Amino acid sequence: MKPMADQLFLSEEHRIFRTQVRKFVQTHLSPNVDQWERDKTFPREVYQKMGESGLLGVGIPEAYGGSGGDLFHSTILAEELTRSGSSGLGASLGTISIAMPPVLIAGTETQKTTWLPKVCSGQWISALAVTEPGAGSDVASVRTRAVRDGDHYIVNGAKTFITSGTRADIITTVVRTGGDGFGGISLLAIEPDPPGFHVSRHLAKLGWPASDTAELAFEDLRVPVENLIGPENGGFGILMQNFATERLTLAITAVEMAQMAYEESLKYTRQRQAFGRPLTGFQVTRHKLAEMATGIDLCRTYNYALASQIVAGQSPIKEVAMAKNASTDMACRVIDQAVQLHGGFGYMREYLVERLYRDIRIFPIGGGTREIMNEIISKTLG
Repeated sequence: MKPMADQLFLSEEHRIFRTQVRKFVQTHLSPNVDQWERDKTFPREVYQKMGESGLLGVGIPEAYGGSGGDLFHSTILAEELTRSGSSGLGASLGTISIAMPPVLIAGTETQKTTWLPKVCSGQWISALAVTEPGAGSDVASVRTRAVRDGDHYIVNGAKTFITSGTRADIITTVVRTGGDGFGGISLLAIEPDPPGFHVSRHLAKLGWPASDTAELAFEDLRVPVENLIGPENGGFGILMQNFATERLTLAITAVEMAQMAYEESLKYTRQRQAFGRPLTGFQVTRHKLAEMATGIDLCRTYNYALASQIVAGQSPIKEVAMAKNASTDMACRVIDQAVQLHGGFGYMREYLVERLYRDIRIFPIGGGTREIMNEIISKTLG
């Protein structure tokens, strides 16, 4: 039986699209994931395969090289990429969905027609650079400075935790062009070829080994003024529109990871024998599985309802913050229980639940920490 969320919100077109994505993942990604996780990278050609299949350009109009589609197409893509077995792989392949929307929202026609087709085709890799060593979720504290000098901005500063940062061809970068606070923030597209751009470090992580994560440095980097996305000092509002869908996608991905952990646990506990009967013969096991299934279904349905609101043109900022916290909390709990149900095998690298356990820990942090989400929620309380 299909999940309630699928029945309520997905059309036949969406279901056909899921079949298309699943086939791509099973053919091109899943067979290679274990090796890519060991290698701590994956071939650049995967982007090109994604581009050729039309999957990189989901949500971007065909006029700019994309394949169109609504937020539910993007949701399905995120879910199915996660089911490859590596959410880090999905995160890297999905950086277009956080790096390019500002261009689509506020970019000039020249920017759209120049950059978007190259990223949608997989010819270019895109990244979003917000976080700094001294400013995490607090975007208003960004210190990377861009000073106007004729037809260029001179950029100095640093960024960290940048997904796809080591090999990106275009980086949507949050810089300060004005005074303190939100009102002094702008967005610049940096093409990392000129002198003054450095990949300081390729960061090693607890999870997501196949996803490259970079620390970047800008030293008197000259960026053409025509690379400004939207108005000068108007970047924060554009970024906020980006954050809503990014956070909802993180929530949706976390739910899919929990779903995978649940499926692995159900399969394992039905097969594993203890004291002469399968683990599902014990009430405590059945109740754990019941609680896992309940949390997954509730969070998925709520997330899909929010996606439906966004498709309808609404902006449920508070509810998205709630969804991110509820979904990531649930997923952390479910995956932890999955490891417990697997016993010693749950601690072994050969079991999927071990990888899920490492990978899920970033989700209450990335895209705005759990604490920042609570701040957003609390500001709307009566």
